[in-house]
Amino acid sequence: MSQPAFSALAPLPFEIIYEDGEPLESDWHIQQLPLFREAILRAMKLQERTDFFIGTNMGVYYSLEQAREVYEEETNGKPKKAFRGPDIFWVGGVTNPERDRNAWLSWEEGRLPDVIIELLSPKTARLDRTVKKDLYEQVFRTGEYFLVDPAKRKVEGFELIDGVYQPKTPTTQGRVWCRQLDAWLGFWKGSWQEKENHWCRLFDRAGNPLPTLAEAAQQEAEAARRRAEAAEAELARLRARPEGSGE
Repeated sequence: MSQPAFSALAPLPFEIIYEDGEPLESDWHIQQLPLFREAILRAMKLQERTDFFIGTNMGVYYSLEQAREVYEEETNGKPKKAFRGPDIFWVGGVTNPERDRNAWLSWEEGRLPDVIIELLSPKTARLDRTVKKDLYEQVFRTGEYFLVDPAKRKVEGFELIDGVYQPKTPTTQGRVWCRQLDAWLGFWKGSWQEKENHWCRLFDRAGNPLPTLAEAAQQEAEAARRRAEAAEAELARLRARPEGSGE
């Protein structure tokens, strides 16, 4: 991808726009983002990986030309066509994941997202299936692209093969495999952030939902309780055995 002759460290002759000013579609969309983030963090922990970055509703700049177009649209009040902010994206092989970022700048990072997840809505579905899909396929070269439809409770997945997106085959449960996250994407009915709904979650190879932070803490607390009860039972057994017993 050709770039203008600007140093990655030199000040740009225009301002980077970090937000497109467009609100998320619904409460479901707002709550789904942190659920995905927690699930991906859990998936990375299981893989013992720290060399990654997760972006949620964050702008991705694939070229300086695009960044200039976004700036001109913002400052001149033009229709916002150049800004591209995937709902969820994941990048592997990141050498400095702890650095604070307001946007993903490809000329600084040296790479673009490896996995992108878009949450469909009546307003965005057509764009996600056409313009964005073509961009992620032909410019980003993003390895895996997923469309999550909350209305139909359906997940569609695509994998980049020989430069072209090929559809992934869902399971009978409607789950779609993500090779790079080593997890299934699929819908699940339950409570998240004190709201009962059908949420899209990540599942491990065995089909178990990857726990959220709260669920993991609850599971760990339950395991600790069981260990304590087992230890108390063993201590009671030892105290109750006959004196002089060789057990």
